[in-house]
Amino acid sequence: MARYLNKIMIDDVQFLEYVVKALVSHPDDVKIKRTVDEMGVLMTLDVNREDMGKIIGRAGNTAKAIRILLRVVGMKNNSRINLKINEPAGADLWHSPSSSNTPPASKTLDEAMDDLNLD
Repeated sequence: MARYLNKIMIDDVQFLEYVVKALVSHPDDVKIKRTVDEMGVLMTLDVNREDMGKIIGRAGNTAKAIRILLRVVGMKNNSRINLKINEPAGADLWHSPSSSNTPPASKTLDEAMDDLNLD
């Protein structure tokens, strides 16, 4: 049984590693940690800061596709696989360095219409 479980581990880790390394510019920085608990298998992915956009994709579609493929691999082996993508240390991916945590001021309807330059 342990040999079978070990084979599953190699298959899902190798699969994720193959897919991710094919997408990124810094394949040597790809790190995958696999843990098993009562909820199933958790794969934790770390990539280079510059590669986060490639892994997440537009509107999260690439990450969603990778998660779906991992679930298929898990179903094949009677296990549930989840993927967690770690944000690189010190990275502020959702805000530019110059942005603050305060939302931009709202414009009035007249100001918004003026911005459209409908003349």
